[in-house]
Amino acid sequence: MVDIFLKTLPFFALIALGFQACRTGFFTSEAAAYLTKFVFYFALSAMLFRFAANLSLADIFDWQFVGAYLSGCIVVYLLATLVAMIRKRPVTEAAFEAQCAIIGNVGFLGIPMLVVLLGEAAAGPVILVLSVDLIVFSSLIVIIVTGSRDGRMSLGVLRTVGIGLLKNPMIVSIVLGLSWSATGWDVPGPVNEFLAILGAAATPGALFAIGASLAGKSAERMSVAGWLTFCKLVLHPAAVAVAALFLFDVPDYDAGVMIAAAALPVAGNVYILAQHYGVAPQRVSATILISTALSILTVSAVIAWLSPLTGT
Repeated sequence: MVDIFLKTLPFFALIALGFQACRTGFFTSEAAAYLTKFVFYFALSAMLFRFAANLSLADIFDWQFVGAYLSGCIVVYLLATLVAMIRKRPVTEAAFEAQCAIIGNVGFLGIPMLVVLLGEAAAGPVILVLSVDLIVFSSLIVIIVTGSRDGRMSLGVLRTVGIGLLKNPMIVSIVLGLSWSATGWDVPGPVNEFLAILGAAATPGALFAIGASLAGKSAERMSVAGWLTFCKLVLHPAAVAVAALFLFDVPDYDAGVMIAAAALPVAGNVYILAQHYGVAPQRVSATILISTALSILTVSAVIAWLSPLTGT
């Protein structure tokens, strides 16, 4: 546990550095926004394309893996929704609370950290987890919120979802990388080197950007945020672990990576959506802040527990 904690500590130290830089005003919120944009559209996209271009669809996609991950997510998603409905929250708020309970920071934290800690073989499983989160649950929240407000489903909602996926650089990078891989051609040396250099900026850039984004968040509504943090850091990886290790036929290493990805704190894009739709942004903000702070310990504990599966 201590060894794993010391390995994860530099990643969270970069988050703390970004937080402090923005909190003190040395790094402005505008600068943080542009750094996030650079990471999202350039550095992380280069990293994802390079990983995907060196993998085939068969290397990444596995129905047993998807079934295990989805099953674990759905159990926690429904539990968080039920608790919100018992508290008599509107459908839209219940949907965002459920989103907080299962959507981890796989893009900005998971890919850079887990690939370093668990080896490059983790890239395929992490990419699949990211794809399920983006395609299934990021689409679901838009459908629920829009459908609830309109009182009905329409083709316009599906069109919005489709355009959103096509504009997401992470999805585009993965699809383009897999398409290149399908040709059977090697990535040309200079191109591969360019992608490696640009992608290397994703790890420090993404972690610093996470910290900078947290600096503007508040820890209000602690009771609800505490419950959602418990869902994300404890119940979500536990449910995914049960599904991956006992209910589905998932290779041990892949199961370990999946569980580690499920243990990540709440993703920042949940707040962006909450703010965009005007649905409980402070509650989501508090959950992101608390879950990220506590994940310094919980992620280390989960990865240490998974060491027999992942060989770390």
